[in-house]
Amino acid sequence: MFNCIQNENHYCNLFNGNWISTEKTITIFSPIDDKIIGTVPAMSKEDIDKVIANSKTSQILWGETPISERAEILHKAASILEGKAEEISKILMNEIGKDINSSLSEVKRTAEFIRFTADAGKHMDGEAIGADNFPGFKKNKMSFAQRVPLGVVLAISPFNYPINLSASKIAPALIAGNSVILKPPTQGSISALHLARVFQEAGLPGGVLNTVTGKASEIGDYIVTKEEINFINFTGSTEIGKHIAKIAGMVPLMLELGGKDAAIVLKDADLEDAAKEIISGAFSYSGQRCTAIKRVLVTEDVADELVIKMLEKIKCLKVGSPEDGCEVTPLINSESADFVEDLIKNALDKGATLLCGNKREKNLIYPTLFDNVTTEMRLAWEEPFGPVLPIIRVKDMEEAIEIANKSQYGLQSSVFTQNINHAFYVANKLEVGAVQINNKSERGPDHFPFSGVKASGMGTQGIRYSIEAMSRLKSIVLTVD
Repeated sequence: MFNCIQNENHYCNLFNGNWISTEKTITIFSPIDDKIIGTVPAMSKEDIDKVIANSKTSQILWGETPISERAEILHKAASILEGKAEEISKILMNEIGKDINSSLSEVKRTAEFIRFTADAGKHMDGEAIGADNFPGFKKNKMSFAQRVPLGVVLAISPFNYPINLSASKIAPALIAGNSVILKPPTQGSISALHLARVFQEAGLPGGVLNTVTGKASEIGDYIVTKEEINFINFTGSTEIGKHIAKIAGMVPLMLELGGKDAAIVLKDADLEDAAKEIISGAFSYSGQRCTAIKRVLVTEDVADELVIKMLEKIKCLKVGSPEDGCEVTPLINSESADFVEDLIKNALDKGATLLCGNKREKNLIYPTLFDNVTTEMRLAWEEPFGPVLPIIRVKDMEEAIEIANKSQYGLQSSVFTQNINHAFYVANKLEVGAVQINNKSERGPDHFPFSGVKASGMGTQGIRYSIEAMSRLKSIVLTVD
């Protein structure tokens, strides 16, 4: 590693408060037009060892820093990020192909997340517990339980929200007193490195936040198996998440993985509202969200009417360049587009009814809607992470629940009905982390609990829950004779 000067063509890693690079680099191309955006360092295993050692040393003083001072730095970072929102949102748009309005929204939302986290951390109080409320003990014992940091947190963020889902790991870890090593996605690393600069400019001490970029095939397994790592917070595919869980040993994990979020539409639903929410939930950012609606389970008696309304909404979607504010934009790479195309072909081969779409221009796939999808089709079960939506017709809500629960995933679901009893009945039966009633599946607000079951993840996020996960209770027991 050597010190470097960041410019518009090369972006450096943050190490011990300085910006460093390596001889080997990785070139980042825009998914919009395949133009080169810039290069980032390709760090080696030896570089990783230096980063981990520095993070471990730096954490000691940071963990002893008063929470009020940690919160002050986070507040300053939030203000700096807000001031750079326009600049960073354009970088985000070019790097991951997200429309400019959503990119700007992500940056602003992240600033609010950091600010809320700073305030929440100041209220994570310990407690004093008396012994005499447990049988056989007298009042002469008292436990003083307080939250202490875990140590070094490894934060691994995904391409689709490289600002927000990096900060959602960094900010709670920092306010809890941990140091953080951020491993951003290759596609999205430039945006994440700008976020790291924000924390540096806010006065975060050197080494408390370090970043590492490089090929996962070269450094991925190496860094997650290092014994100095005390917590791993990962967002990404189920396949990689399961792999990390296997090799990480006894290191505590927070895993946010894939989903096959179902929208269940009952016969008494407001179909106009349901269609609006479903189309927005399925096709915004081309469906490249873990919480995107990825299948519709609708009762047969209202299916025809719902289809008509959904097609009307799809016609209103803007398709093309993110610079033009389009919701459906090029997918992150050609491999992703190929996968979506394979799912479309499988559905066609097995007799699904194509209602619109099935058009591709390089990485851009037009919004595609299928009716009469059956459970024999891959599209009923696999996560496309692209703009294709299957409609599965069911006879009643019991069948909808049964099909929804057969999925390997359990992130979120939506139920559309005007009967509150039906809404809660379905919600209580679904094997997912959250159920939205008459609303599309989505992540926020960020202080709500956010979790997945089965192959969708491990642990609970949400600002307070994340702080608790990345800290532990330590009890000091006082005995008075």
